[in-house]
Amino acid sequence: MALACNARTGMATLTAMRAAVVTAFTGPDGVAVQDIPEPEPRPGEVLIDVHAAGVIFPDVLQTRGQYQLRPELPFVLGWEVAGVVRHAAGGHPVGDRVAAMPVIGGFAQTVAVRPDWVFPLPDAVSFEAGAACR
Repeated sequence: MALACNARTGMATLTAMRAAVVTAFTGPDGVAVQDIPEPEPRPGEVLIDVHAAGVIFPDVLQTRGQYQLRPELPFVLGWEVAGVVRHAAGGHPVGDRVAAMPVIGGFAQTVAVRPDWVFPLPDAVSFEAGAACR
């Protein structure tokens, strides 16, 4: 869980985010938008503030438990994202615009991704296009 320091009180608080969470393998009906703790990047991972996320066929299959990668419930969907680096790693500095393939976790406000699955996103490419891998 991510902690933030409240400037007024000096107390540590959990940082929450919104995410599309698969709660049951019943297709899209099993997906609920929930407030969950932000991910903490593991050593070497890039933390990205997500501005756009693409929906692809494996996302739909995962809502039914029909894809070969079947995470335990509950989990956050999302294979393709674009956003801005918040925590640097693997040559991706803070503030850079990027596209990434987290495979799991992209349908959230923040996602942690292996640096070899993160790619620079030129200013001329919108976040929406970057998340759609166009």
